[in-house]
Amino acid sequence: MLRAIGSVPKSWKRFWRLVSLYLPKRLYARSLIIIITPMILLQSVVTLVFMERHWQTVTQRLSTAVTRDIAAIIDMIETFPEGDNYADVIRIAQERLRLKIDILPPDPLPPPGPKPFFSILDQILSAEITDQINRPFWIDTVGASNVVEVRIQLEDKVLRVFVRRSQAYASNTHIFIVWMVGTSLVLLMIAIPFLRNQIKPILQLAEAAESFGKGRPMPRDFRPRGAEEVRRAGFAFIQMRERIERQLEQRTAMLTGVSHDLRTILTRFKLQLAVGGAKADTEALNQDVNDMQAMLEGYLSFARGEALEDPGRFDLAVYFEKLAEEAKLRKRTLSTSLSGDPDIHVRPSAFSRLLANIIGNAFRYARNIRVSATHARGRLTMIIDDDGPGIPAESREDVFKPFMRLDTARNLDASGTGLGLSIARDIARSHGGDITLEDSPMGGLRAVVRVPA
Repeated sequence: MLRAIGSVPKSWKRFWRLVSLYLPKRLYARSLIIIITPMILLQSVVTLVFMERHWQTVTQRLSTAVTRDIAAIIDMIETFPEGDNYADVIRIAQERLRLKIDILPPDPLPPPGPKPFFSILDQILSAEITDQINRPFWIDTVGASNVVEVRIQLEDKVLRVFVRRSQAYASNTHIFIVWMVGTSLVLLMIAIPFLRNQIKPILQLAEAAESFGKGRPMPRDFRPRGAEEVRRAGFAFIQMRERIERQLEQRTAMLTGVSHDLRTILTRFKLQLAVGGAKADTEALNQDVNDMQAMLEGYLSFARGEALEDPGRFDLAVYFEKLAEEAKLRKRTLSTSLSGDPDIHVRPSAFSRLLANIIGNAFRYARNIRVSATHARGRLTMIIDDDGPGIPAESREDVFKPFMRLDTARNLDASGTGLGLSIARDIARSHGGDITLEDSPMGGLRAVVRVPA
C-alpha cells in the first residue's frame, strides 16, 4: 500500500521524459530558465490579480460615477423647463461634469452594434445604466478610441452623451504593464552577466578536465575562481592532476631504471657467451638472452606509452603513404581511404606507436588489409580490416590485458611480451578514446580506433 502511494505515476514519468528531451542541455541555458520561469510565473499571477481586482474595481467605480452624472442630467431635463433647448443643462454638464450632451428628436435608437469579445467597459457600463437609469439605451464603446457614446430614450426626446473613455475606464493599465516589463528587463540585464560570470569557472573546470582526459596540457589561463564550492573543486582537480602526473613519472622512472639495470646484465651475458663455450652450448642461452631483450623493449614501450607528450599535428595522408611503402616491402595488399581533414591534433609519437601496433599485426597475419579514416566534428574514427585468422569473440577483451598471449593461430604480439594491444589501448584512452575489436567483412579481424582529434 505504501509503495503504491509513494510511487510516481507512469504518466508523470513519461511527461518529464518528454520535457527533458526539449530542455537545453547546457548549464547556462538551464540556469537562465531557472531565473526567467519563476519571474514570468510571478508576473503572470500579479497581472491576473491586478486585472481581476484593481482594473475591474476601478472601472466599476468610474462607470458608476459617470452613470450617476448621466442620471442627474436626466433628472434636470425632466424637472426644469426646456428653456432655450436646455442650454443651461448642456452648459452645466460640460463645465461641471465634463460631459458633452445633445438633445435629439424622439427617433428610434440605433440597432445594437457588435459586442467586443472582451470589454470590461461595455459590460460594466451597460450594467450600471440598467441598474441606475433603467431606460432603453444604446452605447458604443467600439467606435472612437477616446470617446464613448451613450444614447438614452426619454419620453419625448433622446439624450446623447459623449463621455471621455478615461472618465469611465481605467485606461492607465498599460503603465503598470510597462513598468512591470521594464523592471523585469532591467533585472535580467543585471542577472544574465552575473550568472555568466558564475558559470564561466565551471565551464573552464570542465574544459581543463576534458583536456587532461585527452592527454592535452591544461589551459594556461585556468585557475580556480568563482564561488567557494567551484574554487574547491578547481583546487581538488589541480591536486588530483599533479598526483596522477607524479605517479606516471614514478612508474616510468621505475620501469626505465629496472630495464636499464637488466639490460646491463644482459650485455654482460652476451659478452661472456661470445668469449667462452662452444656454439652448441651457447645457442639456447643466446635465445634466452634475445627473448629477455625483447621483453625489456616491450616494457620500455609500455612505459613510453604512459609518458607525457605535448599534443601536435599528425598528417594522416603522409602516414598512409608510409604505410603503402611498408606494404610493398612486406608484399601485402593495402587499400586506404581518408574522409575529412588529414591533419589531426594528437600526441604524434604516441599515436604513431598505436597505429604501428595495430596495423603491424595486420601486416603480420594477413595478406589483404584495408584502412579507412574519417575525421569529422573533432573526432577521428579509423577502421583496420584484414583477412587474417582473426580472434575469437570471447578473447577480444582478454588480449588488451598486459602480458596476455593467445594460443590461437593469431598472436597479436610477436615480441612475446603480450603488451602490443595494451600499449595501443592505453594510448587511445589517454587521448580520450578507445579501441574495439570486431568481425571484419573481409573474414578476419576489424580494429576500430576512436579518438578525439
